[in-house]
Amino acid sequence: MRKHHTKTKGDLGVLKAQCALAEQGFMVLVPQTEHSEFDLVGYKNGRFVRIQVKYRSIDKHGTLQVHFRSTWADGNGLHALPLNKEDVDVYCVYCPDTDKCYFFDHNIFGRSVALRVDTPKNNQKQSVHFADEYLRVP
Repeated sequence: MRKHHTKTKGDLGVLKAQCALAEQGFMVLVPQTEHSEFDLVGYKNGRFVRIQVKYRSIDKHGTLQVHFRSTWADGNGLHALPLNKEDVDVYCVYCPDTDKCYFFDHNIFGRSVALRVDTPKNNQKQSVHFADEYLRVP
């Protein structure tokens, strides 16, 4: 896979999330600004779901690391702000290595989560968040 610019990666993640949501029967709504707290809104059975999408590759430990924060760089350096968890209902992580979207309620985790894609070398199952358990919107 050729290298992607960060913005292009984010755009690809949002497009993949739109497809996954449509496959689950959601109507997909897109904000008319890049400055909203969420990337998409899913609507199904009278329920709106605000979704934040992230693009993550599998790391050397076989996991997708997700930190609940916004980061950006400008002339004053690198900045990071923690996510206001009330602004988003569901997180979606698109992984190009598996070509899958993983959806979860970020409120059940602290400031970050590691979704396990590969089987742990010690075969541990307890307290492990296997990515394939998060293939549908909660």
